[in-house]
Amino acid sequence: MKTVSLSGSLRENVGKKDAKKHRKEGNIPCVMYGGKEQIHFVTSDKAFRKLIFTPNVYIFNLEIAGKSYNTIIQDVQYHPVTDHILHVDFLEIQPEKPVNISVPVRITGTAQGVLKGGRLIFKTRKLKIHGLMQYLPDEVTVSIDTLDIGDSIRVKDLSLENITFMDPPNDILVGVRTARVLVEEAPVAEGEAAEGAEPAEGAEPAEGAEKAKKGEPEKK
Repeated sequence: MKTVSLSGSLRENVGKKDAKKHRKEGNIPCVMYGGKEQIHFVTSDKAFRKLIFTPNVYIFNLEIAGKSYNTIIQDVQYHPVTDHILHVDFLEIQPEKPVNISVPVRITGTAQGVLKGGRLIFKTRKLKIHGLMQYLPDEVTVSIDTLDIGDSIRVKDLSLENITFMDPPNDILVGVRTARVLVEEAPVAEGEAAEGAEPAEGAEPAEGAEKAKKGEPEKK
């Protein structure tokens, strides 16, 4: 997995007022845990946005107070209206401890069912995996060349060395379904029906028509 560097500055105070002050200054309050102690720090909002708003997943090499830490993102809190980043949780990676992380799914090839007129359904765009840092992939690649109409690829069909998939085994990643065909009946123009046409079997005749057959005058 790719590693990117990100610098941070220790927070002197921890609290809502302090966090609000840092956000006004263009920084994001963060916390790193998983090591010997929790570290509260801030990082540049502008620098972080370039790394978070992307489908790619990274290992972050955090530079804080002259020390380096290999970390992954565990949680990001966003403002409910503006989508601005409010807070980020980092997990320090220990070489001997496996971690859980979500990585993107990339499909390759062309499904046979699509060539026959089927429709490709891409249902799962990220997978949660479990493994040691040195085995974590940038993405999970799935070939769809052999998929015919009605076929699908599930989590249980995947295999990566030294990696465990955490999603339910029967979850569908991608499949090919029959394309929907809309059949529309041509509308009959007013007055186009054949004059004197018999009513459909079982249909009740109009009241006036029934009386006309019996010779009764039609009520007005």
